[in-house]
Amino acid sequence: MVEPPTDDRFAPPLGRDTPYPERFDPGLLYPIERAAGRAELFAPGSPKLYGADLWVAYELSWLAPGGMPRVAIAEFEVPSDSPCLVESKSLKLYLNSCNQTVFAGPEAVRRQLAADLSAAAGAPVGVRLYSLADYGRRGLGAPPGLCIDAAEVANPPQESCPERLRTRPGAVVSEVLHSDLLKTNCPVTGQPDWATLVVAYRGQPIDRVALLAYIVSLRRHSDFHEHCVERIFQDLWRGVRPEQLLVAARYTRRGGIEINPWRSSRPDAPAPGGRLPRQ
Repeated sequence: MVEPPTDDRFAPPLGRDTPYPERFDPGLLYPIERAAGRAELFAPGSPKLYGADLWVAYELSWLAPGGMPRVAIAEFEVPSDSPCLVESKSLKLYLNSCNQTVFAGPEAVRRQLAADLSAAAGAPVGVRLYSLADYGRRGLGAPPGLCIDAAEVANPPQESCPERLRTRPGAVVSEVLHSDLLKTNCPVTGQPDWATLVVAYRGQPIDRVALLAYIVSLRRHSDFHEHCVERIFQDLWRGVRPEQLLVAARYTRRGGIEINPWRSSRPDAPAPGGRLPRQ
């Protein structure tokens, strides 16, 4: 695992003016330990979380051996149990350091990215490269399940309100709900981050108005995407006590990169897939 440099010259680049690199440099990757953000979330008795962070990078380029530029779209799958996540601007700078670098071909690029990102995260990171044509053929989809955004929330809360989460009387159900109204904020720059939130669960029926009120209450919450999803998972787990739970957020891209974390109580849960209209 790459240790974050301690020299002030190598402080996290997010929120700072930084020159774009002219040479390939894996040292630009800045790991952030997950443990710090999880300290207040994972109380004794919390379920073991499974899942991953799916990053999609739309601005990847390099030079072919003859000097001609090549482009691709890259997906990075960072396991949720990796010791570190990678700071997003450092990833952008690292990817931009490929722009004037010669690689033998796409597979050489993929291997290099996988090696460097795995070292930064402290665990194997899956890397897939797509041509623009191949990625475009995947098309756009719709979020799974039922959208709850039509519900009217009286006096929408202005601060996080996990205490409002509750269930309704009824038989145990298995259902998928989603909302396009999740907004959180970058903890460094304060910029807004927009996402579609998907909640798949088995248990007593979740009160949908209460769930929407909770989602809206996060509009002023500041944290990294990954920790926001883990907070939502933990709040739902404690608030509605489901038998099974999966929480996924499909965030819109910023700086040419989108981050889509998902967490599940089941090790065999399939990763939510598909691009959404805002991605």
